Amino acid sequence: MSSTMSIEILLPYFFILLSLFFSLPSPASPKSLLPLSLPPPLSLPPLPLPPLPPLIFVDQRLAVVYPIIQNFKTIIASDPLNITKTWVGADICKYRGFFCDHPPDNKTAIALASVDFNGFQLIAPTLVGFLDSLPDIALFHANSNFFSGSISPKIANLPYLYELDISNNLFTGSFPDSILGMKTLSFLDIRYNLFSGSVPPQLFTTETLDALFLNNNNFMQRLPDDLGNNRLLYLTLANNKFFGPIPRSIAKTMSTLTEVLFLNNMLSGCLPYELGFLNKAVVLDAGNNRLTGQIPFSLGCLENVEVLNLAGNLFYGMVPEVVCALGNLANLSLSDNYFTHLGPICRSLIMKGVIDVRNNCIPNAPYQRPVAECVDFFAQPRSCPYIETYSYIPCWLPPPFVQPAPPPL
Repeated sequence: MSSTMSIEILLPYFFILLSLFFSLPSPASPKSLLPLSLPPPLSLPPLPLPPLPPLIFVDQRLAVVYPIIQNFKTIIASDPLNITKTWVGADICKYRGFFCDHPPDNKTAIALASVDFNGFQLIAPTLVGFLDSLPDIALFHANSNFFSGSISPKIANLPYLYELDISNNLFTGSFPDSILGMKTLSFLDIRYNLFSGSVPPQLFTTETLDALFLNNNNFMQRLPDDLGNNRLLYLTLANNKFFGPIPRSIAKTMSTLTEVLFLNNMLSGCLPYELGFLNKAVVLDAGNNRLTGQIPFSLGCLENVEVLNLAGNLFYGMVPEVVCALGNLANLSLSDNYFTHLGPICRSLIMKGVIDVRNNCIPNAPYQRPVAECVDFFAQPRSCPYIETYSYIPCWLPPPFVQPAPPPL
């Protein structure tokens, strides 16, 4: 009875609790449990980098060329030897390829005096803005790279440049006439490029030049009659398209020449006897042209010559014994001509390997042309002007009488 009463007493409380449970709000959905979306963080500007320490140059002249070098560095398309990685910082004198010295106008200053890029294999589309902007440059050597374009006319304003070597590159266009305005230039080497057109005749009369290398380009012109430089030691015109005769003035005005290269051009006419006055010449090469006539006896005065090349021309007649008797002669190339006579001194040089007379018309000599070729050649009448000079040997006369042969009528 008592237990029944206790249930009856507790039953109202059970219904009260049950009604309270259903009156509670429904539980939050999972979606409402996700974190509230926050606004994006504020984008703050990056902190400024600390400024680089200023470059300190040992001389203001180096500060001037620093941006010029750095600008040139940006246009170098290829640097296989990693040369330009050294072009960093203020010590320009330690950059690879750059050399400093005291400039002529201030013996206490330090300036960029020389650039030597020989063999660096750098590729760049131009030197404009670089070479012509180096105010104290005295020597610029850039042999064996891949520089191209043309040469700036502003190089004429460089006051100290006396050696310019841009050989074995890819420069194009006509001869850079601005070179004629360079009053200090003594060494010019533009060989193995793609220059074309003609060379100004004034170049050959430039009194400051000691060396002129024009070979292996595409120059085409007649050699000027007046070769007026009496300082040249080296004149190389090989592998172009120069034509016409070798000027008679060459020996009168270029008696200092030690090396003369006319090889592989289109030169014609007969050799002038004045070549015999090149008594300082060590190399005289006129091979593979269209030269003709006999060899002047005056070449027997080339007492210092070691290499004499007349091969691949249209020479004929006898080979002068006085030429074969030259004391320093080491190589005499006369092959591929039409010589007909060889004296005993010359024949003795065949056995010594000094003279090459193959493919001529010399009786009893080995490896000569077929007789029919020789007959066809001599079927045409041939002669040279000033023939009376061909037997003239100026060096055989005592000093008071050494003089050119009388001018021909």
